[in-house]
Amino acid sequence: MASKQATYTHGSHESALRSHKWRTVANSAAFLIPHLKPGLKILDVGCGPGTITVDFANYVPGGHVTGVEYNVDILAQARAHATERGAANVEFQQGDAQALPFPDGTFDVVHAHQVLQHVGDPVQALREMRRVAKPGGVVAARETDFAGFIWFPDAPGLREWHALYQRVARGNGGEPDAGRRVKAWAREAGFAPAAVTCSTATWCFSTPEERQFWGGLWADRIVKSDFAKGAAKQGASTEDLERQSQAWRKWIDEEDGWFAVLHGEIVCHV
Repeated sequence: MASKQATYTHGSHESALRSHKWRTVANSAAFLIPHLKPGLKILDVGCGPGTITVDFANYVPGGHVTGVEYNVDILAQARAHATERGAANVEFQQGDAQALPFPDGTFDVVHAHQVLQHVGDPVQALREMRRVAKPGGVVAARETDFAGFIWFPDAPGLREWHALYQRVARGNGGEPDAGRRVKAWAREAGFAPAAVTCSTATWCFSTPEERQFWGGLWADRIVKSDFAKGAAKQGASTEDLERQSQAWRKWIDEEDGWFAVLHGEIVCHV
């Protein structure tokens, strides 16, 4: 049976990759660090430009890290990043999270960051992650939960963006409130409840530099990335998107501006 496919909401515009390239193990996969040790084989599913993937290599000296990414165009950036960092024990290849191109029981750790929310069948993706993990290994995932985003000060334009994003993501076949669902998805994928450890974490953007980074990438993403195409399908006009983009730029200048991003996390023992 063919996998259910979804359209990636953000595409590969620079405004999306700006966020992806900022990610490291410390700021995006810290919950997994206690499970990392020398010599392990890691698979990073949906690796994007590879910053987390390459960073994993520092935590498993003598081991090996593989990044798999559906969008083949991004892999050149991931390989360039690995070369720049001198990460000889990292490789990348194209593949589908819902049909991973690896034999059963290949990896000690199988990880995905902000991937399940964008695939058509997140349970099938977790089944595949479980399949390619070794007995005694772990499967780990971290997903945002859009309904759990909070910010200050309030602004109509940001509320409009928040509601529109959820419509666009679901219209593309994804689930933006994935964070709260990861435990349930793991059970559906065949993990026993006792084998799953759950946690949460947040990103917080409040300093002028953080507001410029976070607000700037969203202000650009709304009008320049593939999000704009999905928004048009949901009935949003160019004027609507520009208003939301400007609301983000105004938020950047708010001295008291504050934005929190909630993540749900799971570590599943195989």
